[in-house]
Amino acid sequence: MKMMGYRFMMIMMVAVAVVEGNEYEYDESLSYSYYHGSCPQLESIIHDKLTHWLKNDSTLAPALINLHFHDCIVKGCDASILLDHDGSERSAAVSKALRGFEVIDDIKAEVEKMCPRTVSCADILTAAARDATVAAGGPFWMVPYGRKDGRISMAKEAQSHVPKGHERVTDLIELFQSKGLNILDLVVLSGAHTIGRSSCGSLQDRLFNYKGIGKTDPSINPKYLNFLRRKCRWASEYVELDGVTPKAFDVQYYKNLQKKMGLLSTDQMLYTDSRTAPLVSAFASQSAEFHHQFAASMLKLGKIQDYFADEDSEIRHKCSCVNA
Repeated sequence: MKMMGYRFMMIMMVAVAVVEGNEYEYDESLSYSYYHGSCPQLESIIHDKLTHWLKNDSTLAPALINLHFHDCIVKGCDASILLDHDGSERSAAVSKALRGFEVIDDIKAEVEKMCPRTVSCADILTAAARDATVAAGGPFWMVPYGRKDGRISMAKEAQSHVPKGHERVTDLIELFQSKGLNILDLVVLSGAHTIGRSSCGSLQDRLFNYKGIGKTDPSINPKYLNFLRRKCRWASEYVELDGVTPKAFDVQYYKNLQKKMGLLSTDQMLYTDSRTAPLVSAFASQSAEFHHQFAASMLKLGKIQDYFADEDSEIRHKCSCVNA
């Protein structure tokens, strides 16, 4: 057991690279005590509201984690994904399947009653993603607060930044590095696909027209392929990201990749690329390490801030629109 832990640490050390020269940074001005005086009941409000929503619809847990990722990976964690206007990130094609907006709106309305004009939508979304992870069986981590809400949200930025499920591993690594994240974070955060679902439209090419030649992606497990072809006759249908234990926050996602059962090509390629495959293998056999590192990588994701956003930031009264 000690040897396995040592091997895992060595793999992580090799995978982690120092990234310099990008326009995003971790905002170390965030504080765990930021709302202790101005809104001490914040976390209990978020927890209670989220418990209510998830009791009626447990699929909102992975939806909120995904919503948080879409927000942070574009312009940093500034709640720009929540703005609802023509041409916003929310209106982009890549955002079509996003859910959970009404949950954040409900939490924000309650927070405004208790602590008016105090708590940002960005902080609420970040904490909601954490609580959604815990509710799904994942790890807990402390969320530092103090983010501001951005006033700029453009569909073209979401379209160019958010992964669509068919990128090369090199593209994903470069995207993550541009946000100050590394290869370890890429593999770990991809593990969020242990729960949730995807539209069948995201894998139509893999199933019916791989590389435009009318064939099937040969990297898919044959039995899994038969299941997917039956399940995804229509692009508008949905399929579970983890076909074995879709409701459990576990390491089955990584085991699936070892069996050629990754749903998206970006998932499966993590096990065929020499830079990411060792981490996939390590996490497949070490649940505790996955949970620990997932919390650490989500904490890093939630700290991404845009250098140039300060002059265009505020505390929104409503998460779907900028203040008048």
